[in-house]
Parts: sequence; C-alpha cells; structure tokens
Amino acid sequence: MIALQRLCRPLSASCQRQLLSTTLRNPTTTTQSQTIRLFSSTPHITMAQEYKLKGITSLNLQPGEKHEVEVEGLDAKVLLLNAAGKTQAIGPRCTHYGAPLVKGVLGHNGKLTCPWHGACFNTTTGDIENAPALDALPVFKATERDGAVYITGDAETIKAGHRKPKFKCKVKAAGAPVSDKVVVVGGGSGALGAVEGLRELGFSGPVTMITNEGYLPIDRPKLSKTLMTDLNKLQWRDAEWFKSGDVDIVQDEVTGVDFGGKTVKTKSGQQYPYSRLVLATGGTPKLLPLQGFQVLGNVFTLRNVRDAENISKAIGEKGKKIVIIGSSFIGMELAGCTSDGNDVTIIGMEKTPLERVLGEKVGALVRKNIESKGVKFYMSASVEKAEPSTADPSKVGSVHLKDGTKLDADIVILGVGVSPATEYLKENSLVRLEDDGSLKVDENFSVVGLKDVYAIGDIASYPYHGPGGDGKYVRIEHYNVAQNAGRTVAHHIVHPNLQSEFFTPVFWSALGAQLRYCGNSYHGWDDLVLQGEPDQGKWVAYYTKGETVVAMASMGKDPVMAQCAQMMQLNKMPSKSQLKDGLDVLSLGPPQ
Repeated sequence: MIALQRLCRPLSASCQRQLLSTTLRNPTTTTQSQTIRLFSSTPHITMAQEYKLKGITSLNLQPGEKHEVEVEGLDAKVLLLNAAGKTQAIGPRCTHYGAPLVKGVLGHNGKLTCPWHGACFNTTTGDIENAPALDALPVFKATERDGAVYITGDAETIKAGHRKPKFKCKVKAAGAPVSDKVVVVGGGSGALGAVEGLRELGFSGPVTMITNEGYLPIDRPKLSKTLMTDLNKLQWRDAEWFKSGDVDIVQDEVTGVDFGGKTVKTKSGQQYPYSRLVLATGGTPKLLPLQGFQVLGNVFTLRNVRDAENISKAIGEKGKKIVIIGSSFIGMELAGCTSDGNDVTIIGMEKTPLERVLGEKVGALVRKNIESKGVKFYMSASVEKAEPSTADPSKVGSVHLKDGTKLDADIVILGVGVSPATEYLKENSLVRLEDDGSLKVDENFSVVGLKDVYAIGDIASYPYHGPGGDGKYVRIEHYNVAQNAGRTVAHHIVHPNLQSEFFTPVFWSALGAQLRYCGNSYHGWDDLVLQGEPDQGKWVAYYTKGETVVAMASMGKDPVMAQCAQMMQLNKMPSKSQLKDGLDVLSLGPPQ
C-alpha cells in the first residue's frame, strides 16, 4: 500500500485506478500482502473509432482553456480542454442537472467545477471530485493530424456524455466475515455518497443501508424548490442499481446501537452486525411548542416525499391562504414555489429574510425577488398561537402574532429549522451527544471516542479547515456537504492511512433567481463586500472576518461561485481589501 499512498489524493479514485491498471498489466509487482481488488461494470465491448472535431485545428490549449465543439458525423458535442497539461476531450455537460461545463471553472490542477451547483470533476479521468454529481464524465483521447483534431471513442458514449461509476460487485459469499461488513444508517445524500464511494473504490464486503424513508435516496432539494413528489423523477438510482452492487436495502427504523457488540437494532426487532458503522440519519424538522400548532390539521413541516404529498394535496386546486413560519431557505423556497395561484405570507423573526446567513443588505435583495411573486412578509415578528378554522375546527384557520395581528390561514408550513436526528442515541451510555444533539467527529468523520463509527450530514459536527475555520467545529446542513462527507468516509474505510482532503461547502437556493453560495460563516463574519449591480439582480457578496473571505453568495454572476470554491480549497482567495478595491475574482484566471 506504500505506492498507493504516494500516488493518490485521498478524495479521488483516479490515481488508485491507474495503479490498479498497472498492477493488472504487471501482476508480478503485487505481493500477496498487497492484494488489490478491482470492481467495475460488466465488460461491454464497443467499437472505438476516430471522429473529427469541427473547426479545431490544433491541440495547443493553455492551462484552464476549454472549448465546447461539435463532433462531425454525430449529433453530439464534447468539451476539449487542457487537463492538467494534457489536451483531451470529455463529456460537455455536468451530470447533475446538465449545466454547460464550458461555462465552469477549470483549474491548473485539472479540476473542473460546474458553474451551477459546485459539482467537480477530475478532467484527466472524468471521475467525480465533489458532489452533487453522481455519474462521471467520459474521457476521449485527442489527436492532431494534418491540420485537424480527432477524438477516439465509441459513438454511444460520445453522444451520452456521461458514464456510470464503477459500482457492480458480487459479495463472494453470503456468510462473508463480519470484519468486512459496513452498515449505513440513513437513506439520504450522505448515505448515497458513502455507498457509491465504497463500491467505486473496490470495497468487496457486504454493505447494508437501513432507511426509514420508504424509498431509495432522492434528490431532496427538489422537495422545497418544486414540491416534486414523483419518485421516478426524485430517486437518483433504482433498485436494480443497488442490486448490481450487492447493496442490501432495508426499509426499517434504527432504534438503538450496541457499540460494544457492534450491532444495530431496528424497530422490527432485527439486529444487524457491523464492522464499520456509518450514521447518516439527517435532521428532524422542528415544531412550534405553541398553542394549536401540534394539534390542528393542515399544519405541515417538509422533510420527505410524504410531507410534500400532504402539502400538495392540501393546496389542491389552489386559491389557498398559506402562512409560512420561518424566513430561512426552506421557507423562502416554499413561498416561491407555492405563490402561483395562492395567497402566501411569510413570518420571520429577523429584520430581513436569511439575515443570519446572508446579512441584512443581501436579505433585503432576496426579499424583493420573492415579493415580486406576490408574497407578503411580516418580519421582526413573533408568533403567539394558531386558532382553528370556523368551517372545520379540526384544521388551522388563523395564525396570531404577539402584536395582535391575525393572519387567516388554510395551510401553515413550519420552516423553523431542523434538529440532528439522533433520538435513537440519547439513552446510549457509550456515546456523548453535543448540546444540539449532534455527534462530534474528526476530519475523517470518525465519531470521537468510538471505534469504527462515522457520522455525516446534519448529525455531524466536524472540524472546519476552510478560510477562517481554524479547525473549529461546525455543523453544516448542506446536501453537498453530506454527500462529500459520505465519500470521505468511504475513502477512509478503504484506505485508512490516507489523509482526508478539504472540500469547500457549496449550496444553492431558488429565491426568485438562483442563489449560489460557498464557504462557511458558521462562526460569524464582521464585514460585507458587495460587488455588481444589485438592482439588476447581478451581484456578488463576500463575507469577511478581518481580511479573510470566509464565504460568498451570488446571483446572476456565474461562474463566480465555482471560481471561489476552487480558490477557497487552494487557500488562494483574495483579501477583503482587494475586493473592496473592485477586484473581479474571474480576472485572476484559472485557479492554481
């Protein structure tokens, strides 16, 4: 394993696969104590051939340079680029939501970040570097000949523009030793990242995912952004996919963990032994402990598909009075997606929406976007109670504020935050929960004080080493962070001697326009640098502590977020003073 440690970065599978390929070609280089397993899709023989790229005459591309070009003879395009010093072609669109990668940011190190949601790819191999993308990109050799450039590949792969990760695996025996068994508790983004990461890296032992959601891992952000309820569109992978990787999906609820005996207990009475345990149980929406909110009907929270179905059913043919309590991201997104045909009101305790994260000035900009959809706001407000409807006393009819204001309501949606879903651990004497109910973990997301146990996603407080972090503990409720943490855990299980690599937290939100955000301001910021044309909906906000930029947010300024995400990872962000003087981060060129 010494050679592997020298050659690989901990959060990329590319170097590992290169070493595996060399080993397979030269079996005498691997001793019995250095056995390496390679798992991949069932071999599929295709006919590769050369295809000419339209209008391209040279492979002389500079670092960071990229061009989306047509492939002659095929109804397809590829992205021709300089991949860390080598010119080749890859699939042209992000495998997450299809963003054009030509508009992304390509660093000198060959990392390509999507301009929309922060997915990152290794352009040398096409492998995934950062969430939320799950499928990798195909890579095609480029050749310059007689004043033209050709790529080599099979037509179907070129046209598809993406490839599935190496997931297929067959556990050698049903009675595989417990020393090889991983149990993942949870069925969200973090769990999916861990499971796919394990199989992609060649983990050959049994993998069990225990989830109480009632379905396979979904694209959860679509719940609050669109109230989508169609599982065929929400689920990232189908049952056959997990079956192909010999991953056992158990629909049950975990009620306890015997850390000493390494056993997970479920509501149905089953017990599941593990050698490594990954806790990824997410968050539980908070309720309001006020009169009426816990007994009246048509008062909802939003966390899963059933919640979205219940809200959609209550809205019905529209024309409803909807009161949303909470002016953070879930509440604001729900206001935006339910405003068409309904009377929507948001109640918030802050002066402006999202003030804690984005600040008063930027929060006011976002408020204008949502107000343009007809949404009304009651800010700096405190809720007193909910009263029943006169037409149906079993359902909510109004929300009352402490200043005496009465807001008629057919539907109330609570968006007042989530708590770490760790109820099943509260009586466990072998684990210590933090004050907020989370689990403290290290850089590998290993739970402090427990052996062979990891925690990721909403339930994990981890040391943050990004700009301004100084290793202080944070708990970040981002979809991307959970999935990246899952991949980090997979790497640590397969290669425990490799050091984890920092990833920049990224999230996005539909707030009348698309908000991009990267970095972390959990421990506060003391100044804001606002660039661009806020009145035109094109702006970038930099959140600083001293001279250090700890986070940024933007609207209408892609790919600034992608540029900053890479620069934060490299610790190369410009200072507050430079940004106040008008420096455009895109003018700095490809990150290096």
